[in-house]
Amino acid sequence: MSDPDLEALAETARNRGLKLVRSRVRTPGKRRFGKVGLTDPNGQAVFGMDEKGPTAKPEDAEDYLRNLGAQDWGASLDVAVLPRKRRAKPDRQAANDAEPAPEPPAPPAARVRAKEPAPRPTPKIRDAKHSDVPRLTELIHELGHEIAEKQVRKNLAALGKAGEPPLVATLNKVVVGMCGVSSRVVIHRTAPLGRITALVVAKEAQDQGLGRMLVEAAEAWMRKKGCQLVEVTSNDRRTAAHAFYRHLGYERSSIRFFKKL
Repeated sequence: MSDPDLEALAETARNRGLKLVRSRVRTPGKRRFGKVGLTDPNGQAVFGMDEKGPTAKPEDAEDYLRNLGAQDWGASLDVAVLPRKRRAKPDRQAANDAEPAPEPPAPPAARVRAKEPAPRPTPKIRDAKHSDVPRLTELIHELGHEIAEKQVRKNLAALGKAGEPPLVATLNKVVVGMCGVSSRVVIHRTAPLGRITALVVAKEAQDQGLGRMLVEAAEAWMRKKGCQLVEVTSNDRRTAAHAFYRHLGYERSSIRFFKKL
């Protein structure tokens, strides 16, 4: 790749919350010449890296980033998305190869019935209710927050009274995802500020678009509340989450500080 192409590749990596690392070898023909790799913001290897530096071709890194961006990020957001494996090309037979053996005759049509795949359940989005508390507690634990089921029940009751219950995603009536929503008036804005307070999709329900559905439902809820801006915070180490939000049109705008009281 030329320098402009590598700059474009580096920009794509930044948009995915990653960093493009280029080889320092500048002599053509030497090992690692022209190689690149990908790391997270903390310098941890993500793709095409070993202990001595980059090992991947720019084209392979580009394929990885393309698949990373195209993947639906409706997951628990801690799980990295791997690129699709390329199919191996079948070996071509020489022109003088022996004729293949004739295929066995197909059994009578009456005996062969193609097994139809079971239809995928239709996901649904609704407000959380008190009977969801045990499942909500499990999902919150997947996010890394240790909280007792009793406290989740208390928090849900308070949010229900405030008209801000979390949204949940269900498959076959089973809760598999959750999105916390909030709307508040702040002194420095002309309209209420919307906020996604938590977002998680169970690992067994990944790759079905549930994360996107939850975010879109949250945005619709905030529009009804009169919000003109939605914000969300994400831990520095959650690079996959950063890429997910960028994929949905969110932009990084600030640094978050906190202090325990």
